[in-house]
Amino acid sequence: MATTQAANELVAAAQALFTAGVMSHSGHANLSARLDAESFLLTPGFVRDLGPGDLAVVSLDGRVLDGELRSVSTEIIAMHSAVYRARPHVGAVIHTHSPSATAFALAHRPLPCRTEPMLRFGQPEEVPVVPWGPRGSDVSVRGIVDVLEQRPTTSAALLANHGLLVFGPDSTATAHLVVAIEESAGAEIAAATIGGAVDFPEGALAAVRSSIARVAS
Repeated sequence: MATTQAANELVAAAQALFTAGVMSHSGHANLSARLDAESFLLTPGFVRDLGPGDLAVVSLDGRVLDGELRSVSTEIIAMHSAVYRARPHVGAVIHTHSPSATAFALAHRPLPCRTEPMLRFGQPEEVPVVPWGPRGSDVSVRGIVDVLEQRPTTSAALLANHGLLVFGPDSTATAHLVVAIEESAGAEIAAATIGGAVDFPEGALAAVRSSIARVAS
């Protein structure tokens, strides 16, 4: 039952990203959801029209336990595993080539947190850049691990010359953060044409948290 629920939530998250318009034209992405301490669900490759039956169960050490993966997808098992190992509280990982966020990755520029959705959905700090390495390689994975160690509170990273990597407590929350980051990246690029974006005033995060608490109470 837990696996079925996790699979349905992962498929819904992928559909939500397409509905929000934050995916690349190719629809290429990979999404995963933790099942337990040693395994997770992983999408097979392109995720357009994804169904629960398309998902594979893989172990943190790279073995396919159930289902099938395309050869290109096996390359990214290590990337997802690295996040789950580094962040025991993480329940889902999403990698996309969202256009505006990828522009920052191509420029090797961290994405500042200057929009309220980023504050609200789990990234109240800039999104750091991971140095480039061939996809799924030891160089790439080591770069991700290094950034996660250096930035213990970040919930996202830009993969240089590649795309966006986001992680959170579950598939739904992680998808919300992908959308917030992509919209923020687009707004940053647009703001640059009219003089540039401006940082939040001091205490903005505390003010947002207070507002959320008032509504929740």
